[in-house]
Formats: sequence, structure tokens, C-alpha cells
Amino acid sequence: MRRLVFIPGPGIGHLVSTVEIAKQLAARDHQLFITVLIMKLPFDQLFTNTDASISRRINFINLPEAHVDTRNPGPSSFFKTFVENHKTHVRAAVSESSTQSESNQARLAGLVVDMFCTTMIDVADEFGVPSYVFFTSNAGCLAFLLHLQTLRDEHGTDAAQLMDSEAELAIPSFVNSLPAHVLPGVLLDKEGATAFLNHAKRFKETKGILVNTFSELESRALHSLSDGKTPSVYPVGPLLNLESDDFHVGTDKARQKYDILRWLDDQPSLSVVFLCFGSMGSFGEAQVKEMACALEYGGFRFLWSLRKPPPKGEIAMPSDYADPKGVLPEGFLDRTARIGKVIRWAPQVAILAHPAIGGFVSHCGWNSVLESLWYGVPIATWPMYSEQQLNTFELVKELGLAVEIKMDYRKGSEVVVSAEEIGRGIRKVMERDSDIRERVKEMSVKSKKALVDGGSSHSSLGCFIDQIQL
Repeated sequence: MRRLVFIPGPGIGHLVSTVEIAKQLAARDHQLFITVLIMKLPFDQLFTNTDASISRRINFINLPEAHVDTRNPGPSSFFKTFVENHKTHVRAAVSESSTQSESNQARLAGLVVDMFCTTMIDVADEFGVPSYVFFTSNAGCLAFLLHLQTLRDEHGTDAAQLMDSEAELAIPSFVNSLPAHVLPGVLLDKEGATAFLNHAKRFKETKGILVNTFSELESRALHSLSDGKTPSVYPVGPLLNLESDDFHVGTDKARQKYDILRWLDDQPSLSVVFLCFGSMGSFGEAQVKEMACALEYGGFRFLWSLRKPPPKGEIAMPSDYADPKGVLPEGFLDRTARIGKVIRWAPQVAILAHPAIGGFVSHCGWNSVLESLWYGVPIATWPMYSEQQLNTFELVKELGLAVEIKMDYRKGSEVVVSAEEIGRGIRKVMERDSDIRERVKEMSVKSKKALVDGGSSHSSLGCFIDQIQL
């Protein structure tokens, strides 16, 4: 018997895919026990497992909260300090887990650390066990980070300076040159760039990297990682939670979900565009009005998850508007009542699965991308933060699986995307017989085949299980 300890990054997006890979591992190897250590962000709810289908061999531990000042810190500084402050708690939890493992005759086989938790590799070293990285984004992003880290360490290239240039970068994982203006926003400042690339450098200290992708989607990027310098890469995706849209769905959200799906039931097939920008996605009033104008003047049937931005300068989640009429054009809700619906929280998986949905305006977080591909829904890309601009480039330019609204948009910028640009993107993504829609349908089939016995990701996960048995 063996035990793996997973340390997911803070935030629901990282936790969802960690739980899914834990479930797959437990289902495949009945001698494997898994402990998931959870770091709670100041504005998140405490995690409670409500999924009865999760194996009893998977144990969740909410770590003690570590105080971090959320007022005016840069995101890179905040997350670095946040994770570092949990190191003592992780060490204690691993020690306790190891003691329990000995009593259960289950040896500690390794630590699987999130892509932003590489400082926890030190804890694995202290316990004398292998460490692995769980890269919750895609192989293109992984290859890009490793390439940029090599440029920095071997050639002195300053990523922050690249951001201000008109450079076109040759990246081994991409066929097309990458415009510098779509590099991840974290590279805009020197501190963020240093932290980001230091994570990539530490990936090479591990015994392997699990990636939430599949070979049929990113064959070139995965091939570029077989360079003899990168640890073994295991594409094990798509890792999706298709049974529940939220770990904390209470009675109020259940009612909202029922109301949304009932409304969709009354809409024609492939007629509704769904607008949703992830757990951290929100816009200022000027941008909201442009979006509303695009929807109204375009005559689109729409389902729009509209969230209120947090106070300026604070790291916090968007919240619900007490009354969205205050940020929408006067009379908008009345004029669009027959064809549109503005909502708060969105049960995204259930919505994407509904036959009325014909297109998805998305921030292109990787979980959202994989969900849309799974259900065969094409995306109009509107990236906001993190690696989402890079995801957009890969989807639009490399893979031909999405249409662009604005590839280099960044949350917090002064740029306001016009109603004309938004409407153009929505019209393209809603075309019934487009080549992009057909390619997305084909990739949907491939994504499902990857996970079944004999599929590419199923086989890759088997190789990882063999590795941890050594």
C-alpha cells in the first residue's frame, strides 16, 4: 500500500482538477491512499466534501489558516507569501499522514505539488520522497514557461522587458510566432516574472509532471517537452468535474440552477450565447455597458453571468449586484426580457451541456476551455489574467478551435472593448456550420476517447501509477 499527498494551489479552479485526478488514481489503484491538503484563501469558504462518490481512500485536510494582508499587495507577492506561510502546516500534516500510513502499512510514495506550490518540493526532500508537479493548465503553457526560464538563466533574457516590445517569439511548442503582447500578465513586473520562472526552474527538480491535457489536443507541445531535459510528462486530462458545478452548492444556488435550466429549456437548439468569466472575472461599468449594447443590438439570445468587481486595490472575489440595473443601460433588462437572461453565479457545466447553448464567451481559464471542448461548444475568447492570453493564442492561432474577441485584453487595464468588436466575435462563434464548430465537435469526441481504457490519457495515467510503485 502507498500514500500520495497532493498539495493543490489555492482557489477552486486548482482544487477541482486535483480532486478529479485523485478520484481517477484511487479508482485505478486500490492499494493507493491519497491525502489532499487544502490552503483556504481569505475570501474562500472552508472546503467540505459533499461528493459521496469520492473513495474513502481519499482524505481531505483543511490546513490552519495563514494570515496574509490582502490590502494592496501584488498578486505574485500575495500568493508567494500565502503559500510560504503554509509550509509549517504542510510539514506537520505530512508528518502526521506518514505516521498514520505506517500504522496502516501504507508507505509515503511522494508529494504531488501544484504548479504554484513548488516551495513544497522542499518538504518532499525533507521526508526523503519523490516530488511531482501537477500542472493544472496546458502543455503549451508548460513548454512556454520552461523555454522562457531557459532564456532567462542561460541567456539573461528579461521577460518583463519583452512585454513592452513588439517582438515575435519563437516558442518550440507553437508553430506560429508568439506576439509579446499576449505573454502572461504576471510577466509585466520583474517580481512576478521572477516568481513565475522560478516555479518553472523547480519543475526540473521533480520526478515527473502531470498535465491536465490530452495528446490529441496538444501533440506538438507535448512532443516539444520530450527534450531529455524535462522530467517525464504525463498528459492525464481532461480532468473535469461533470457531476457538480460547485463544491458548496446550497439551497439558494440549487434554486438558481433550476431557474436557469428551465429558461434554457424554452430556447431553440444552439441559439443561446453564454457569457461567463470564471470565479475571478468581472468588469467595470463602462465595459458592462458595451457588452450589453453588443448583445442588444446584435439581437442575440444570451445567458450572461454578471458579477460585481471587488473594491479597487483589494484581492477578493467578485460578488453579486444587489440590482444589476445600476450598471446596465437604462431599460436593457426590459427590452431584452424575451431573448436574454442576466444571472449571478453560473452552474457552468450544466449550462454548457444544455442543447440550447451555441457559443461561449469565456475568459479561457483552462478548466473552462476543457469543459467547452468536452461539450462541443465553440469559444469566443476574452482572456483576463494569469495565462489566459496564452491559452487564447493557442486556441485561436495554433489549434483553430476558437474565435477572437480581444486576445491581449487584461483585467484592470483602461481598455474598453467596443460593442462592435464584441458583437463581431459573438456572430462568428454562433455560426451554425462554421469550420471551427466542426473542429470543436471532433475534439469533443477525442477528449472523451482519451479517458477510456486504451485512450491516450488513460494509458499515461497508468504509466504514472507504475512510476510511483517503484
